[in-house]
Amino acid sequence: MRIVSGSLRGRKLRSLRGMTVRPTADKVREAIFNILSFRVEDAVVLDLFAGTGALGIEALSRGAAFAAFTDKDARSVSVIGQNISDLDIGDRTKIIRWDIAKNLNCIKKIRSDFDLVFMDPPYNCDLIVPTLFNLRESRALKPGACIVAEHSDTEPPPSDCPGYAIADRRKYGKTLVSFLDYMI
Repeated sequence: MRIVSGSLRGRKLRSLRGMTVRPTADKVREAIFNILSFRVEDAVVLDLFAGTGALGIEALSRGAAFAAFTDKDARSVSVIGQNISDLDIGDRTKIIRWDIAKNLNCIKKIRSDFDLVFMDPPYNCDLIVPTLFNLRESRALKPGACIVAEHSDTEPPPSDCPGYAIADRRKYGKTLVSFLDYMI
């Protein structure tokens, strides 16, 4: 895996061995950022189910001001830390080991002005809607924040979630990416 664009373009990212983490493919990541291009500069980013941290790091490479990375797996948190250290971007990041499915009380203590959120939970585990609920309850989003949810094309897209409106949806092979706007 490599950073697709921006100041860190071409730099390699460490990954985890095995099937526990499914990093966003470079082509999908590039497509997502092409859609978001105007929203990334100076953004305050939250990367949920961060895995290797590729989405948040890509945002930093493209001009985001800050990124927080959250994952419950200790190995993922370690790899994210190594990637951040390798790229020397620690001054613009925070890493949290947390079970997102339970709540997101941890993020309010970091910042309360996230305006770009990436969520890439394990496929077909029904985590998107509960995570959107926990995100709304955290009160850490700016009004109009954009949430990018990556999920399987067999998993129902998030719909009828109070506080969110679906702005766009794109399909890349077996991956569906839903773009939601935070309306509160």
